[in-house]
Amino acid sequence: MCLLLFVTFLGVLLDAGDALQIQCYQCEEMKHNDCSTPEYIVNCTVNVQDMCQKEVLVKPDGIHYRKSCASSGACLIASSGYQQFCTGRLNSVCISCCNTPLCNGPKRKRPVPSAATPNPRTGGSLQLLLSVFLMPLMLLPVT
Repeated sequence: MCLLLFVTFLGVLLDAGDALQIQCYQCEEMKHNDCSTPEYIVNCTVNVQDMCQKEVLVKPDGIHYRKSCASSGACLIASSGYQQFCTGRLNSVCISCCNTPLCNGPKRKRPVPSAATPNPRTGGSLQLLLSVFLMPLMLLPVT
């Protein structure tokens, strides 16, 4: 009986992993990258559209954006096909693909390291130094 319950539970978990759905921003010909707000978020078609696509077009009146869900095959073919036209100059077309939720939105700013975040160059050595000197103090009897 326990084995049956375990196998059923495992099957449910594995089956849930088969249905992959991603959320992307979706808009047509927007200026100023302003379609990266909640009203433009869509659920992509399960197991079909597994990537987000972003097109950046440089036109005489400014930069325009198109964002959508896409299948990985179609998106990767389009992005590689337009690579030669991605110059950043007038009439430039750049297409990029990504596969994490809302990844076709604005670039996220890197977090500013705080005093609590150890510096990767000194964090380890400082931690070692503190533990070497503080550990013996913790072993002393309290009087």
